[in-house]
Amino acid sequence: MKKPWSFDESDSLYFCTDVIVGWQYVFTSPEFYETIIESLKYCQENKGLLVHGYVIMPNHVHSIVSASQGNLSSIIRDYKRHTAWRISELLGETRNRRLLKYFRSVARREERGNVHKIWQSGSHPIVIESGKFFDQKLEYIHHNPVVKGYVERPEYWKFSSARNYFLNDHSVMKIDLLE
Repeated sequence: MKKPWSFDESDSLYFCTDVIVGWQYVFTSPEFYETIIESLKYCQENKGLLVHGYVIMPNHVHSIVSASQGNLSSIIRDYKRHTAWRISELLGETRNRRLLKYFRSVARREERGNVHKIWQSGSHPIVIESGKFFDQKLEYIHHNPVVKGYVERPEYWKFSSARNYFLNDHSVMKIDLLE
């Protein structure tokens, strides 16, 4: 029996939500957003990740993803591990001691040997079983920055696949478009 909130390792599409611990606003400058983009690109090019939609918000990332070789759980684990390390490094460079101290205290409470805990555990994957559900989740992803009042139109948010779908703009990141 499949555990709730887990990947079944099939070739299914998944709607995922990766949240910064405590919903802290980490993605506040371009280098933090670029960390996510570069890691997703690396996983696409080297691990078989297929990204069908995404949005990076200040404290979480929504995505619709699948894997060409059925190893999505491993890919997401490695992606989160790498981005957590890089985010910690960037926070150190920017001297954001408040956030580093917070993430260190969370890691200590978990007692897993990590210096910092950046991401909440799990990605809360939900299998996308129909075209209608895919469209609903993609619209939700794309309208997230609009609902939050950050932009007036989905395609105005730079770190979102709305630009890919609405403007055919793949300058930030290429995605695996589904029609």
